Amino acid sequence: VSKLEIMLRITHLEAKLAKRDQEFRAQEIQLQHLQRELEAKVSQIDKLQDAIGYNNILGCSPPALRFHRVAVEVHRRLKAKEGVSAEPTSENFFGSFRAELTFISKAVHKDSHTRKLINNAIINNDFLRKLEPQHMREMVDCMYEKVYTEGQLVIQEGEPGNYLYVLAEGLLEVIQNGKLLGEMHPGTVFGELAILYNCKRTATVKAVSQSHIWALDRQTFQTIMMQTTQARHEEHFQLSAVSLLRELPEEKLAKIVDCLEVVKYIIREGEEGNTFFIIAKGEVIVTQSTEGFAEPQEIKTLGVGDYFGEKALISEDVRSANIICNENDTHCLVVDRDNFNQMVGTYEELQAYLKEYVEELSRSDERRNALQSMPLSSLERIALLPPHQPFQELEVIATLGMGGFGRVELVKLKDEDTTFALKCIKKKHIVDTRQQEHVYSEKNILQQTNSAFIIRLFRTFRDDKFVYMLLEVCLGGELWTLLRDMGCFDEATARFCTGCVLEAFDYLHTMGIVYRDLKPENLLLDAEGYVKMADFGFAKKIGLGKKTWTFCGTPEYVAPEVIMNKGHDFGADCWSLGILIFELLTGNPPFVGSDPIKIYTMVLHGIEKVDFPKRIGKHPDDLIRRLCKYGESQTRFDCDQIYRMILLMEIGTTMTPPRAGRPAKLRSQWGGTAVTSTLHRSGLSYPCHTQEETRL
Repeated sequence: VSKLEIMLRITHLEAKLAKRDQEFRAQEIQLQHLQRELEAKVSQIDKLQDAIGYNNILGCSPPALRFHRVAVEVHRRLKAKEGVSAEPTSENFFGSFRAELTFISKAVHKDSHTRKLINNAIINNDFLRKLEPQHMREMVDCMYEKVYTEGQLVIQEGEPGNYLYVLAEGLLEVIQNGKLLGEMHPGTVFGELAILYNCKRTATVKAVSQSHIWALDRQTFQTIMMQTTQARHEEHFQLSAVSLLRELPEEKLAKIVDCLEVVKYIIREGEEGNTFFIIAKGEVIVTQSTEGFAEPQEIKTLGVGDYFGEKALISEDVRSANIICNENDTHCLVVDRDNFNQMVGTYEELQAYLKEYVEELSRSDERRNALQSMPLSSLERIALLPPHQPFQELEVIATLGMGGFGRVELVKLKDEDTTFALKCIKKKHIVDTRQQEHVYSEKNILQQTNSAFIIRLFRTFRDDKFVYMLLEVCLGGELWTLLRDMGCFDEATARFCTGCVLEAFDYLHTMGIVYRDLKPENLLLDAEGYVKMADFGFAKKIGLGKKTWTFCGTPEYVAPEVIMNKGHDFGADCWSLGILIFELLTGNPPFVGSDPIKIYTMVLHGIEKVDFPKRIGKHPDDLIRRLCKYGESQTRFDCDQIYRMILLMEIGTTMTPPRAGRPAKLRSQWGGTAVTSTLHRSGLSYPCHTQEETRL
């Protein structure tokens, strides 16, 4: 081949290459154009979602809400949900609680016009209007004035927020990513998410003219909420003085306390009664018909802390006396028989419970130790690993996942096939997000747990940059990934997953631990296809009959009492279980929105406002609604009641999570043979049992 031919060929190839480059550039431009179109569509969907979500709050029609879910599904399934948390509340907080409160919540004087403006702004805010009048009054009392000059920034996009604001005078403009979004006028509330937890501001607010703004910080708001709830809870524990209830364990008393209502009431002699009363304020006079007198005669006077009507909790009762208010402002705490039976059980069940409770304290629960075995040599090697050099005996195989916290590595012991998951958490991330207490709590709780339905922690390590947790590995991945790929689960599959979660909750709650971060992203599938609970960063040991106040969880799964900072307990986990069942059956949680405040507002309006798709059957529908009840007199199901309800459904099948170790009549409820085929695409095997093995 001549030199000329070679040159011609090179020229031809260069021209061909240049043409290809042009084609690639054109395709890249087209891709950029399509990306911009996609972003515009997503933005449009967000706006439609917010509008329809708001209409849902006001009571929109079911078809519109179904469209809302379709719009959300377009772009939400591709992104996992993220948890949020406020700074943890110290265990000894209430020791100095009242002393701090006098300093923190010192009232700031305001004239009547200003008080009315702030109060109206709070009432007109979709989120804050759910507060009780007493909380609103205390918020107005504690807000203080800040003055901003023209051009001064009130809040900066991307900066952490700590204050809620009410604009009293002036004009403000809202800017996001350098673009003007709108203006705010007097009587507007903004920054309300900051009073719930530490979060970054999503927009900049700047004063257009000199502006007078009233502010409230997060600590003061949370103190106001905690003070009211704690004081009320302490008052209500007068129940322990009632002879009928004196022997009840603290957690049972706490359940009754949660469903007490405050009422003004008068009892008439001879009426049929089903209600028990405790006097919270004022006095009542007790009168009774007496032979020889035309009018009922006064027997005695009852004051604060006294009670009457306790027989009504046991059986049908005919009132034997009149109870008459002696003061205009007499208040009674009330619980009726239906709520009492639902929360505590009938009198016969109560006696049986007390007997079982005493026996349970003195015996170990063997079913909670049904863990997979591991070679003793591996456990011994893990125990001998140096605390500051985890990789001395561990070999990294692959990275399982990454996030803002750090990463999770698949590792194995050198010269062995035993594998683990090594969670590597950045120390800087822990300090920046003020989550030191949560990390310590996660470590301590996982070291105490011993359940087949909870991820196992073997060792912890640390060096200059990271804290490490050596965990049991679940190579089936997140339940959320499978749910995203399949769209939604059938009822049998959802029931099996729910059963695994319920076993974990029952174990944790018996130990006095509240989990607080249930979602498909935190549920892992092991090699046999069982669901295991992971990520205990928000878990906390609160004890039985106690409450905690730290705001934490995932917006779509957070219970109303957490949002309102009223104090929460195991009921918050049961609420999240109802949300999980809904998401497993439909592919999306019932409460969704483009920003957390919109989600919280929907949550506070209740599950009753949600249109349930037809694919949710009668039994799951009923269970979800019972788990997601909210209100002073609303009684939410606990783990035992969920077990009982599932038994009543009579949905026995041939598939059971045998590790649960529960009685056969309960074990047979969790799944069906359909689960095997439904989840077969995950590549995991599911152990099935014969009819003989699951016979009641």
